[in-house]
This record gives sequence, C-alpha cells and structure tokens, in this order.
Amino acid sequence: MITFGKGNLRVPKLSRKVYIVAAGLTDFRKFYPEKQTVELCLEAIRMAVIDGLGMEPKKFKEEVNFVEHSQFADHFGDQLLAAAKNHDYLGFDPIGNCEVKTGGSTGGTAVLEAIKDVASGYASCVPVIGWERMDEVSTRQGNAYIASAACKDFESELGWSYTTYYGLPMQRYIHENKPLRETLAKIAQKNHGYARFSPYSQSPGDYTIEQILNSKVVSDPLTFPECCVMSTGAASVIVADEETAFRLTDKPVRVLGIGAGSHTLRTADRRNMPILLLPNETLEMYKDWIKRDWPGFISFLAARFAAWQAYHMAGIHNPIRELDLLETHDAFTVSDIITYEDIGLRPYGRGAEFIESGEAYLESDLPPERKLPTNLSGGLIGSMHAVGATGIFQVAEIFWQIRNEWDKFHADEKYWTKYGKTKPKDFKSLQVPSASRGMAISHAGTGSHVTALILERGW
Repeated sequence: MITFGKGNLRVPKLSRKVYIVAAGLTDFRKFYPEKQTVELCLEAIRMAVIDGLGMEPKKFKEEVNFVEHSQFADHFGDQLLAAAKNHDYLGFDPIGNCEVKTGGSTGGTAVLEAIKDVASGYASCVPVIGWERMDEVSTRQGNAYIASAACKDFESELGWSYTTYYGLPMQRYIHENKPLRETLAKIAQKNHGYARFSPYSQSPGDYTIEQILNSKVVSDPLTFPECCVMSTGAASVIVADEETAFRLTDKPVRVLGIGAGSHTLRTADRRNMPILLLPNETLEMYKDWIKRDWPGFISFLAARFAAWQAYHMAGIHNPIRELDLLETHDAFTVSDIITYEDIGLRPYGRGAEFIESGEAYLESDLPPERKLPTNLSGGLIGSMHAVGATGIFQVAEIFWQIRNEWDKFHADEKYWTKYGKTKPKDFKSLQVPSASRGMAISHAGTGSHVTALILERGW
C-alpha cells in the first residue's frame, strides 16, 4: 500500500509570478507531406509572435533566454536530437534548450518545465514548441510506436495498441459503475461537434449517438469515433516573468496552479491505497467505495495527484464553481469519464453525471456558475493528437479563451482559408463569456504521467 509522507504532499510554490503571453498553432492533419516538421514548428511560433504579440520575429528573439521543445517519439520522424534540429532551424542557437518526453503528457510537461525555468529565475522568456510527425509511417506502425510507451514486458502482449489497453478498462468501468453506453458516446459526440468550429481540427463531425455506437469497433467496446486521432502538426506558447510579460502584452495570463503526478508503467503493478481526497471531498463520500480497490483498473492516481497539487496551489475548492473551462486529455471516451472523477468533478463511480447534467456543455441551459464547458477545442477526439503538441494545444485554447480571443483565432476567415477549409455556414462562437480561469489536464499512457495546469486572467 502506498502511503504519503509530509514531503510527498508539499504544495508547489513558484518563487515568482509566471505568465503566458502568446500562443500559436498549425492546423492538424493525418497527412502533411507538403511541410517539413521544422516548417510546422516555425508556423506555430510565428503565429504566437506575429499574430499574438504583434512583434517582428527578429525583435522577439532578442527576448528569449531558454527554449523548451516537446516531442513524444524520435521514431516517427526518424531523427534523433530532433529538438536540436528544430532549435537550429528556428534560429534560437546559441540559446540553451531542452527536449521533453513523457509520453502523451509530453506537451503538458514541457509547459510545466518552462514555468519552472521562469519561476526559478533562470530565464525570463521561454518559448515552448511541441510537435509530432505521425504521417511518415503506416497507421499500424504508428500504433505500435505509441504502444511502446506502455510496459513492453507485459502490456505489449495485448496487441500493440493503446485502444486495446483502454478497451479493457472501459469494459471494467461499465461493469462496475453501470453508466449508460450512450453517455460515453455523448463525450465523442460533443467533442467532434465542437471541433466543427475550429479551423485547426482534424476530425470534426456532426454525429448522432446511434452513428457513434454503430460505427466499427476498434477494440471492444470502443468505436472509431470514440478514439483520438493520429495527427501531424505543431503548437507553441510563450512563458515569461512578470516584467517581461507586461512589456510584451497588456493581457498576460497568469499561472495560478501546477501539478504533476506519476504511476507505475505497468497497470497491474498499481497497489491498493486510501483515496487521496481533493479539497471538495470527504471520507463520508466514499463510505461505500472504500470497500473497493483504489485506484484499481479504472482510476488514475497520477491525475488525482496532479489535480491535488494544482488545486491546493491555486486555492481551488470546488472546480466546477471556480473554473470557467476545462481541457481534458480525451484520448478515449472512457479515459475522459475516468478523468472527471480523478479531478473531482464527481465522486468516483459517478462520472457519467457530469455529462448527463449538462455541466460539460457551453450551450446547456444551466446558469454559468453551474457549468464547466469541457474540450471546446474539440479535444483529442475531435481536433488533434500530435502527441508532443497536445498539451501545448490545450494551453493555447485556454489562453485564448481567458483573453476573450477565441473568436479572433477561430472565427476569422483568414485561418480557414489558410488551411484550405470552408467555415461552416452554421458557425457559432464558443467563447466562454467572461472566462477568467481554466485548467488543462495532460495525460500519458494508461496514467503513467499526468500534469495539471490552472491559468487565470493576469491583468
């Protein structure tokens, strides 16, 4: 049984205030043969600098004193030290840099590292640039590469596919918690639907629940629309200290809370332990649950630990009431519903209520204080999973929402035209009214690494 010591549960603190000042993306595609990886990364950082800060790139480079690069796997692009190549091509040498790799949470961890760079005083302006090149291998080979991030001694025997790794806990989750199968499908329907209003999305769709449930099964019971997409593309954010932030922009977004958790790579090695309670939870809530194994096969200790740190650091006691929007790592519908419970949107076993209540939807009739719109970006299911870029993409979307700039970067025809897309005739704004706080959850594997990042309006 895992037990925590006082030092394990220390609440993170930043030595000085840290802000995000700009963000940029490419669009995301299954195949992107017309652009090299370095071109995609250049496009993402130029968008942050030119469209976000209104600066000339040459002038911006004079501000930079460290760079964080984010790529999940060298295998895809067949290039070791890919970050070094990217760093060179973007013209950041001889400034120092670091490449981050923590599986699916690579992008979130890269942002976390940039925050620590600035908070420590080592740097004052740190671009974070993440990408994945997933189109130079077949889908089968790509799935095998991704599946190599699980324990090859044991999990690989299940079929070299993360969909298989999540099909099993989905069966277990349905068996134990008895959600309606339609409830899980609603997650996919929501995220594909929101992706329709983003020029960056790879897999937008206007699905019915019946279409999702009757689609081909990838790994029982997960159907194709319930699974994330394999993507190629890049994302960037720029992290800065207070003096630099307010010099570069009059609307910086402040880092309010951060957290990072891990758990055993091999799922079967996860031992039973008492539930780590979040600020909005009590033991009484789990008087029946404590008779069952936790975290077991259908909970993620890493996500719970990351959220615990971030909530305590940010002073969050009720996430639904105190956050205005949320981006989760919805690699599969089942991982999303589990995450609702891990981060305290509902007690364990009751994640379905978050969807069925309408709280996850921007357009629901609930009052604003009762809602927490989730994955308005389209998430991994609807928009992208270029792994090294994913956590950065989430932060970018929250950043634009808090600055009331969602329309600027999604509704403008120039972005739709740039990517050869047609803006939907029924386009609607997904800007959250008066958004001031948001959280991003970046998740790896079957919960081996998770980061939580809470941002708030900083001006």
